[in-house]
Amino acid sequence: MAQDAAQGVTGRGFGRPPGAIPGWVGYALLPLLNLIAALALSGLVILVIGENPLDVLALLVTEAVGYPEAIGYTLYYTTSYIFTGLAVAVAFHCGLFNIGGEGQAYLGGLGAGLVGLALTGWPWPVAALGAVALSALFGAAWGAVPGWLQARRGSHIVITTIMFNFIAAAIMTYLLVDVLIRPGSQSPETREFDPGVWLPTMDRALGWVGVAIPASPLNLSFLWALACCALFYLFLWRTRWGYEIRTVGRNERAAVYAGISPARNIILAMAISGALAGFVGVNEIMGVQHRILLNFTGGVGFVGIAVALMGRNHPVGIILAALLFGVLAQGGGQVSFEYPTVNRELVMVIQGLVILFAGALENLFKPRVEALFRRRSEGRGGGHDGGAAHG
Repeated sequence: MAQDAAQGVTGRGFGRPPGAIPGWVGYALLPLLNLIAALALSGLVILVIGENPLDVLALLVTEAVGYPEAIGYTLYYTTSYIFTGLAVAVAFHCGLFNIGGEGQAYLGGLGAGLVGLALTGWPWPVAALGAVALSALFGAAWGAVPGWLQARRGSHIVITTIMFNFIAAAIMTYLLVDVLIRPGSQSPETREFDPGVWLPTMDRALGWVGVAIPASPLNLSFLWALACCALFYLFLWRTRWGYEIRTVGRNERAAVYAGISPARNIILAMAISGALAGFVGVNEIMGVQHRILLNFTGGVGFVGIAVALMGRNHPVGIILAALLFGVLAQGGGQVSFEYPTVNRELVMVIQGLVILFAGALENLFKPRVEALFRRRSEGRGGGHDGGAAHG
């Protein structure tokens, strides 16, 4: 029994059975169909308000990837979405729905910001390593507590992570209003960090090797996000700990039968999830804002849910889905200047439709697509059988 469960988790051993759907259908074709449906419905909304959907879409794409500066801004948004998408995906693989990425990113930013405040006069590589470590620690702690409550007390992970988002917001408000606020300021934010500890922007870093690109908020945390994708894959599919997390997510009873502790792996998965979400603070606080301030996350924790769903909880898919939402965030903001009727709220509607089709309606086209591939597979099989019988 445990061996059968392990066989299902690893996905190896017997190959794809006859008539089974190819893996790329679930990982690529279905998300693409969901995206097309979301964009088509968004086009109808834009048409209703009196604008040409094709013109709006063309402008959105141009303002997101049409010139180097726009690409920098798009990848800057993509960076935070990668972190939160990976955070949600780790929890999903353990059978958990972590919607507390916003609070975990908030606390991660606090950790990164405390490093920036404390290491005045230090070189930026030391500050960057410290920010990565402390943002991971703060985010992991904020994620592990709901994990512990789920594993040891039976508290539902959705409820606890929602509540921890509000608690994180309350803690940050208190700290920035009464404790860490810049002396003499009325704005709830800390003093600016020493410029020497700022995380270098990508244009500055590439300038060191003689490559000139326009200035943008894109910074070295983008490279760390890509590294986290590689580490995510190696951890989940190439280590014993990742195997145990996936086994618990697939079949908790089989995991217990195999000697795997569900409680330990639930806490571990939530801690890792919180650490990944915490890295948003490295991008935002150390790379862009250079101070701790309220609401710097801007909803990236919730967008990470859609990124993980659309990316099918795989790092390659998460990168592509995060890039899509980065395009919407950057291009959508610029479209509103050209088309006043297409305001930020309408862009949020488009994002919501993508989330709707990637999440609640992710299986909308699945029965028809599977039936199509099954008929094609049976047709090919029937032809071979007929040929063999005829021979």
